[in-house]
Amino acid sequence: MRQLIQQALLTTTFPTNGDFTLNPHAPKVAELIPAAVLLPLVAYPDGYRVILTQRTAHLHHHAGQICFPGGRVDATDQTPIDTALRETMEEIGLPAQFIEIAGSLDPYETGTGFLITPIVGFVQTGFQLTVDSFEVADVFEVPLSFLLDQRNHQREMMNYKGQPRFYHVFYYQERMIWGATAGILINFYQRLQLAMTQESKHTSRNTHSPKGLLV
Repeated sequence: MRQLIQQALLTTTFPTNGDFTLNPHAPKVAELIPAAVLLPLVAYPDGYRVILTQRTAHLHHHAGQICFPGGRVDATDQTPIDTALRETMEEIGLPAQFIEIAGSLDPYETGTGFLITPIVGFVQTGFQLTVDSFEVADVFEVPLSFLLDQRNHQREMMNYKGQPRFYHVFYYQERMIWGATAGILINFYQRLQLAMTQESKHTSRNTHSPKGLLV
C-alpha cells in the first residue's frame, strides 16, 4: 500500500477541485485564502489509519466539525508543507520528525473561501500527542480501508441560503466526516484508483510483451 500511495502522488494531477465540483453553479469567493492540511497516515499491522481531529464547539468557524490538522498559510511559511507541519504541531503536538512527507494532493477549493493544499505524510509510530484543547476537542483514527471502500462513500444535500448544496460524507461509528475533509478523502481515493489502473495496465503490458518478461 505504501508504494501505491507514493505512486498515486506522482500521477498527473486532476484539476483543482472542491465544494464546487458537486455544486458548479454556487457563487464563488473572489479571493481565496491559501491553507494547507496534513493527511497523516499511521501504519499498523492491520493496515494504515488516518489521524483526524474534531474541532471544539465554541470556535467561530466549522465548530464541532471533523477535519485534518491544518490551517491558513502563515507569513513565516515558505511552502504548504511548512504550513501543514506547523499547524499539526500546534493543534495536536505531533512533531515533524515523526512525519515523512509523501507528496500532495490536488488543491481543494472550499465554499467558505479557502484554497487548501492537502499534504500526505507517513507518521512513524511511537509518537505522543499534546492536544491544543482550545481548538481540538478530540483526536481519533479511521482505518484507511474504511475510507477507500466505495460502499462508505455517500453524497448528501442540505439547504444553504435557500439553495440546495451537495457534499460528500462518511459515517464512521458515531462520527460524521463531511465537507472539505470528506472531499479531500474522495480525491485521495480517486488518485489511488488512478494509480492502481496505471499499475494494472503496466503489469498487463509486461505480461504479454516478450521484452517485459525479461525485465
